[in-house]
Amino acid sequence: MIRRVFLSLLFLLLSLPLVATELELNPDHPQQYEVVRGDTLWDISGRFLKYPWHWPELWSANSQIENPHLIYPGDLLTLVYRDGKPVLELKRGSTAYKMSPEAREIVLEKAIATIPLDEIRAFLTRPQVVTEGALSEAPYIVASSDERLISGAGDRVYARGLDETKGKNYSVFSKGQVYKDPETQEVLGYEAIYKGDALVSAEGDPATISLTKTTQEVLTGDRLLAVIEDNYEMNFLPRSPEHEVNGVIISVFNGVSQVGQYQIVVLNQGKRDNLAVGHTLAVYQTGATVIDTVLSGRDDETYFNTHNKGVDRNQTVTLPDEHAGVAMVFKVFEKVSYAIVMKATRAIHLNDRVTSAE
Repeated sequence: MIRRVFLSLLFLLLSLPLVATELELNPDHPQQYEVVRGDTLWDISGRFLKYPWHWPELWSANSQIENPHLIYPGDLLTLVYRDGKPVLELKRGSTAYKMSPEAREIVLEKAIATIPLDEIRAFLTRPQVVTEGALSEAPYIVASSDERLISGAGDRVYARGLDETKGKNYSVFSKGQVYKDPETQEVLGYEAIYKGDALVSAEGDPATISLTKTTQEVLTGDRLLAVIEDNYEMNFLPRSPEHEVNGVIISVFNGVSQVGQYQIVVLNQGKRDNLAVGHTLAVYQTGATVIDTVLSGRDDETYFNTHNKGVDRNQTVTLPDEHAGVAMVFKVFEKVSYAIVMKATRAIHLNDRVTSAE
C-alpha cells in the first residue's frame, strides 16, 4: 500500500543549504492569513512573496509548537519583522491535531500539501521513463479473450514472459517516443505510456490476466511491468538550484501544443546534471527567427518594384527569449526529469528553455 505522506516544503529546511537572497514581498500581501482546506503551500507563499520558492527564508519555525514544520487548516500565519527582516509566525489553530504513534500517518495526511498533488500523483506512482530494452524485453499481451481487438477494464487477456517471482500485480504500458537531447541527439530515455493495471488470475504460458483498471485501450503487443510498492514521500522544498541550469523542454504530456498551469513537461536534464526534486526553474519562450526587412531590402519594395536584387532577401534575426512562467521539478531520472508548470504568464511550448529561477 503506497504511503501518501503529505509533508510540508519546510520539512527539509534545516538540512538543505539555501542561497541567500533578499526577500521581495508581494505588494498586496496580507498581514495575517488563516489557512483553509484546499490551500497549498505554494499558493500561501505567493500571497506573501513575489517569488513563492523563497518561502523558507520567510518562515519562522516555533519550537514550542508541536510539529512546527507542518501547516494545517485553521492555523494563523502572521507577518512580523525581526532585525528589520520579514518573517512569518505560526499560531496553531483550533483544528490542531494531536500527534500519537497510532495516528501519525493520518495526521500527516491532514497537513496541507506543497502543490496540487492530484496533478502529479500518477507520475509519482508509475514509471514513465525507462531504459533501452525495459519494454522490448518485458512480458507482453499475446491475445485477448473472445478474440477482441481492443480490451478494457474488466476484460481478460493472455500474456507471455511473466516472472512468477515478481508477484501478481502489473501495469500495462505501450512504447512511446524516444527522448533525445535536441542539441547533441543523445538518447536520454524511452517513454512508457501507462494504459492501466492488471492482475494475474492464472499462471502459465500464456498466463491469464484480468484488467482491473484502464486509462486507454489495451492492445495485443502491449507490455507488462511489475508494480513495485513504493513508499514515496511528498517532500517538496521549492528552491532555486544551487547551480546554473540550462535545459530544454523536450516533451509535453497529453499531446498539447501550448502548455499552461499545472501541466507536466519533460526536461532534458536529470540526476547526472544535479537536478533535484523541488528545484524551481524559470521558463523562457524561445525567441522566433524573423526576416529583417531592412537588411533584406524588403522594406521599400512593392509588387512592381524589386530593385534590391543584389541584396540577400532572406536575412534573418532571432528575437530575444521571453520569460513565460515558472516550473518545479517533482521527479528526477538519470538523464531527464518531470516538472509541473506552477505559473504561466504566456504560452509555453516544446523546446522552450528552462534556467535557474531567481
